[in-house]
Amino acid sequence: MNDHSVFEILDGRHDSGLVLLADHATNIVPGQYGRLGLPESAFGRHIAYDIGIEALTRRLSAQLGVPAVMSRFSRLLIDPNRGEDDPTIIMRISDGAIIPRNHPISAEEWQYRIETYHRPYHQAVADVIAQVAETSGKAPLVLSLHSYTPAWKGVPRPWHAAVLWDTDDRAVRPLIAALEGEGDLLIGDNEPYDGALKGDTLYRHCMTAGIAHALLEVRQDLIGHDEGVEAWANRLAPIFARLNADPMLHEYRIHPSRTGPYPAHPITP
Repeated sequence: MNDHSVFEILDGRHDSGLVLLADHATNIVPGQYGRLGLPESAFGRHIAYDIGIEALTRRLSAQLGVPAVMSRFSRLLIDPNRGEDDPTIIMRISDGAIIPRNHPISAEEWQYRIETYHRPYHQAVADVIAQVAETSGKAPLVLSLHSYTPAWKGVPRPWHAAVLWDTDDRAVRPLIAALEGEGDLLIGDNEPYDGALKGDTLYRHCMTAGIAHALLEVRQDLIGHDEGVEAWANRLAPIFARLNADPMLHEYRIHPSRTGPYPAHPITP
């Protein structure tokens, strides 16, 4: 973990070719912000972090022996899975909760959060991906772990998990097939969310670089406890290992994005 705890890197074999990411791993807010004007109960909700994902990422990193990068700040402070020019990078209201310390917010504070939290996290992601590429001698496979609520605005979500993506389906199709092949799962394909988001983590580090990737969302009620984390780690580890063993997923191939043309210059932390 770095000195100011903006990110944590879980150690693993860089020659493995696989990198795990957890953009919304924790609900941590630095002491200078108090609780952002919110009640303590808000930090147990999905608006603050992806419930269950820190524990799941730790288990998978350990079982597979691969590196992982996790953020160490709440998405309520700033969302690392948004581009710097995305107006939702700092949310003023989230699922009905007004965030007092985010509204109003000065331009100086907005930029401070980008420079202090968002950019260092993305620098860590870029560094680990580069280290794995250099050590393994091939394009890494990047798998990003998230979780979502079992219902939204009173409407149940039937999917046990979902795979989100833009246009590069090299890792997506075999991941969905493997999960559906388990026989007891309903898997969302770009639902309940669409995976094409300009400037997000996988756009920034994978789409623009031609690196195979997928974003996996697991329903929070399934991994919000130790038994669920263990069950899903045991389910996912062999699937991730099989994906990582496919040489086709370790080639650089740039696919166009549904969000529009790529920037003329690479996005840098």
